[in-house]
Amino acid sequence: MELHNLKPANGSIKSSKRIGRGEGSKKGGTSTRGHKGAKSRSGYSKKSGFEGGQQPLQRRVPKFGFNNINRKEFKPVNIDTIQNLVNNKKIKKGKVDIQLMIENGLVQKKDLVKILGRGELSSKLEISAHAFSNSAKESIEKNGGKIIIIE
Repeated sequence: MELHNLKPANGSIKSSKRIGRGEGSKKGGTSTRGHKGAKSRSGYSKKSGFEGGQQPLQRRVPKFGFNNINRKEFKPVNIDTIQNLVNNKKIKKGKVDIQLMIENGLVQKKDLVKILGRGELSSKLEISAHAFSNSAKESIEKNGGKIIIIE
């Protein structure tokens, strides 16, 4: 066996159906599309959700609710999570900022962060975020910490 005499196994390659090449091919005339109707025409494509003339599902089901385009979606981070970082010695110099939260997988790069007050904080920290709950503010300031709100 050499490179010049390699060929595929018998029967492994089939020639494609040659449609619309005359009556002698047995696939001429209607070209396997049947007679008349939209499906026999070139360029036909069924609309997504089309149910054969029956009222489609997206029109049978009523609309409800709305999405407020002005809503600000905050990613919540609780105080106990931050205290956990302190306990695991992931926080240096007592400063917690967005970059540190991203590095520890708490938030994503484009997230707006809100600090919430679940749990207890036992260390003095300077925390910067986009928003704080009242209970989180109290807990941070009670331990002598500082709050920095990012605009």
